[in-house]
Amino acid sequence: MSIDPKASERRAFLRRAGQLGVAGIAAPWAINLASMGEAAAFTASDYKALVCVFLYGGNDYGNTVVPYDATNYAKYAAIRTGIATPRASLAATALTPTVALPNGQQLALAPEMTALKSLFDAGKLAVQLNVGPLVQPTTLAQYNAKSVPLPPKLFSHNDQQSTWQASSPEGAVNGWGGRLGDMAMSNNGNATFSCISVSGNAVFVAGRNALQYQLSTSGAVPIAGIKSAAFGSTAISTAIQSLSTQTSSHVLMNEYSRIIQRSIASESAVSAALTGVAPFTTAFPAGNSLATQLQVVAKMIAARNVLGVKRQVFFVSLGGFDLHDYLPSQHPPLLTNISNAMAAFYNATVELGVQNSVTAFTASDFGRTFASNGDGSDHGWGSHHFVLGGAVNGQRFYGTAPAPAVNGTEDVGQGRLLPTTSVDQFAATLATWFGVSASELLTVIPNIGNYSTKNLGFV
Repeated sequence: MSIDPKASERRAFLRRAGQLGVAGIAAPWAINLASMGEAAAFTASDYKALVCVFLYGGNDYGNTVVPYDATNYAKYAAIRTGIATPRASLAATALTPTVALPNGQQLALAPEMTALKSLFDAGKLAVQLNVGPLVQPTTLAQYNAKSVPLPPKLFSHNDQQSTWQASSPEGAVNGWGGRLGDMAMSNNGNATFSCISVSGNAVFVAGRNALQYQLSTSGAVPIAGIKSAAFGSTAISTAIQSLSTQTSSHVLMNEYSRIIQRSIASESAVSAALTGVAPFTTAFPAGNSLATQLQVVAKMIAARNVLGVKRQVFFVSLGGFDLHDYLPSQHPPLLTNISNAMAAFYNATVELGVQNSVTAFTASDFGRTFASNGDGSDHGWGSHHFVLGGAVNGQRFYGTAPAPAVNGTEDVGQGRLLPTTSVDQFAATLATWFGVSASELLTVIPNIGNYSTKNLGFV
């Protein structure tokens, strides 16, 4: 049965507001302080950061984590006609986990992912198998009978991107990364830098109270016409700033002024902090947009003390994964970029001495069909994802490895995997590492109460 997230929020809100009311605090102040209380769930003296690497378009799981043992590879190759990765090319990236998969099953990373393979061997990378959005544990029989609630609008790009990030389809206003930011705000000296996107607007890092702060790959984004001379005139820039930041008796104009002032102050703080960050000896690959985004994240982490933060959530992304066609030629370069970018980022955290305090993970709209579509694959559901960091219990697979089959016991048609692990469980595991208590998990992950296993153990 689905748990109403708003109901749990209302209960917590009313409990705190009632306590403040008993204390004799005037109603408007009580409401504001109760809201602040929702964000003050834990206090931390150490630093931790979560980094979501979102793969837009729906990454093809079948050619990312590939069946390698002879029996299952033969099934894989027979089904993925025209798009199967040659088995000989997988020898260098075949994975040897510390806990073997059952029935002699072996898996390999795509040949392009040698950098992540090295991190898997070093115990810094874990692979979560067949994870995707669910409302509650769901069997194939229940799916076919529609006897349990299912995520709305399955197989839709926009809706499933939002469901992964926010537990709701398109139109969601806050994500589970942002809700983590809500809980971290009071722990950060500058709450503005609790949730950060280097990839434009993303609901993942939008909180109920925490605002997402957006960076470009060059750093802080200044307000045009204020940071530099407008039309070549500093006088015009000064006038624009004066007009934009002056107080007003009009509520909306005053709020606009407050936002502009906050934007100017934040840009100034970030620019000054990043200027003080020494260049990395770690080489981030050129011509790799994901690596460039992660390099900015690494710089922000390096500036954590200057910015006065203890907990941060970051969002970066890479697009191009909606490969209904040309998968054999266009997918491998994307996997190269993921592998090299994430490896460089991990090495940078080692250089900063914070590798045990930073955990990165991949996410995507959905997986793809296991059945080939000529030279591509179609929209799917469950997929395999990576978790990387010094605190990760790596060199292991988590979850259930699906059999390479179409219309089998583990999929809803064409090899669309019915997830055996939910995004809720995946998120709860990361949230627990981040510092969220068991009693507060429902605030961040509304449906987690539907699962008996709330911590998957990969971190």
